[in-house]
Amino acid sequence: MTQPAADIADPFTTHRSLLFTVAYEMLGSAADAEDVVQDAWLKWERVDHAEVNDPRAYLVRIVSRTALDRLRTVSRRREDYVGPWLPEPLMTTRDVAEDVELAESVSMAMLLVLETLSPTERAVFVLREVFGLDYDELAQAVDKSEAAVRQIAHRARSHVQSRRPRVDVTRAEAETAVVAFRTALQTGDLQGLADILAPDVVALADGGGVKQALPRPVHGRDKVSRLFTAGFAQFPGTITFEPLEVNGWPALLVRLDGEVDSVFTFAVEGGLITGSYAIRNPEKLSRILAEVPLTR
Repeated sequence: MTQPAADIADPFTTHRSLLFTVAYEMLGSAADAEDVVQDAWLKWERVDHAEVNDPRAYLVRIVSRTALDRLRTVSRRREDYVGPWLPEPLMTTRDVAEDVELAESVSMAMLLVLETLSPTERAVFVLREVFGLDYDELAQAVDKSEAAVRQIAHRARSHVQSRRPRVDVTRAEAETAVVAFRTALQTGDLQGLADILAPDVVALADGGGVKQALPRPVHGRDKVSRLFTAGFAQFPGTITFEPLEVNGWPALLVRLDGEVDSVFTFAVEGGLITGSYAIRNPEKLSRILAEVPLTR
């Protein structure tokens, strides 16, 4: 018996989380990713669905092309951004953390590495390494020949491997480091804070020109530990640090007098924090209290 059309799930609805994840990994911005997904839906509505053999592949291709166009535009816009630009943090569900490859690909540290790629390199890397597209699918998605995307994929992979974390980190190591960081800040323990930071730690902060933040990266254990202890001591009001799951990894939500002030995410290697990323730009924190489903 033929299944009623109303009972058949719309492919766009079925794959919406996947499409958002593709767009977010390519753009590093949930707002831009939502716009891309909406544009993809409008294009999907104009298509004769009966002629689409593989809706998932078709939709990924639409989103990829749209995200690539958007990435070229926002890349130019980010050159004029006030201070360091950091990706928009997302509160993620536990299943994201359980998918090790997905969690690594959406981590703040990896998204920052992806920012150093050209738009086409980033698209090819994400679609190939994270979502497993074949080279012929890649060629269609970025409008290049198969030979060209193979070269781009190799170049992007080499670039990312030279800049990604040197050693794998377990979730337990990351949680332990974030707990130690939080405890040191809450107690004002300068030595405890220094002990959890790697000698070559780097701290970045994104205020978007709206809130006070670091105008440039701060490097080194001593400078970073002093920055945090002195900086939080100067905050007026009551500060709290709440554990949070952000982009698949342990993070901290900072509240000032009960109001969301910032989100701290981290890169951890060998049990020590090698990167601290503080997002204070209010535009990037508008959805931090709502879980965002990501999937591959």
